[in-house]
Amino acid sequence: MARQPLSLPDGPDSPFVHLCQPDASKSCGACCGLYNYVDSGREALTARLRRRTELFRATVRGPGDLPLFSRTVKEKEDGAKRYEVIHCCEYVGFLDEGGRRVGCLLHPMQNGGRDMRDASFYGRELCDGHFCPSYSYISRAEKLALLEILDDWYLYGVCVTDIDLVKEFFRLVSEAAGEMPSPARFRDPALREEARRFFELKLAWPFRSEAANRFGKYSFDGSEYAIHAIDYGALGCGKSPFDRILLSLQSEFTSRDDLRAAEETLRSRLDAVVRRYRELVD
Repeated sequence: MARQPLSLPDGPDSPFVHLCQPDASKSCGACCGLYNYVDSGREALTARLRRRTELFRATVRGPGDLPLFSRTVKEKEDGAKRYEVIHCCEYVGFLDEGGRRVGCLLHPMQNGGRDMRDASFYGRELCDGHFCPSYSYISRAEKLALLEILDDWYLYGVCVTDIDLVKEFFRLVSEAAGEMPSPARFRDPALREEARRFFELKLAWPFRSEAANRFGKYSFDGSEYAIHAIDYGALGCGKSPFDRILLSLQSEFTSRDDLRAAEETLRSRLDAVVRRYRELVD
């Protein structure tokens, strides 16, 4: 199927790019606490979202049905969290039959115009008006390029909220290429595939720490969190030029050789992106 160019809700010249529900192929539910469960792997979250969606469609006809839905979800699901302060909303599910978009089951667009978000923990006004830090810190060009590259709700959600990973990727590619590739360039299938291969490291990274309290660069301890640091001194070397990316990938190293292998993997994936871009513009 031919891939359609992105369209913005506020017009093609608007500085606003909707990251939560950008198009029909993906969306992000991170602000609903979706990735805050101890088990936030793709299979676990997919199963969780499917069960909720099926239960909601089968049992909820109006606001009066929501208390029972909420109790049922909380009783049947494993609610163990990484970070206790972040609420995990029980009303996030799949918005389409194909399971390509996650989002709020209480939203009026899911309920024939009836807005039931007042039943949620944060309430309608806060849910409606919240924008994550990615809206502010990722540039318009970076946002549009990322939307061209990723077409998978799970990978999209863990990447679009990882500001360091996104900005470091585009910074390093731009420095090597001599310019920031325009978002439209990533409609090229080969360039898009090479860029996607880089971001897929977020899903399968051989040096990833499996500690339950780690998520990206953050370490959690109940109601407290800290930014993790790689002890380069213990590895007998200086700080890696890929430090921010390595932290975003939740890296943990036991030897200098492992660090060098990780850096070579990153360098190889980035070089492939730049090489394909140069082929397009030359």
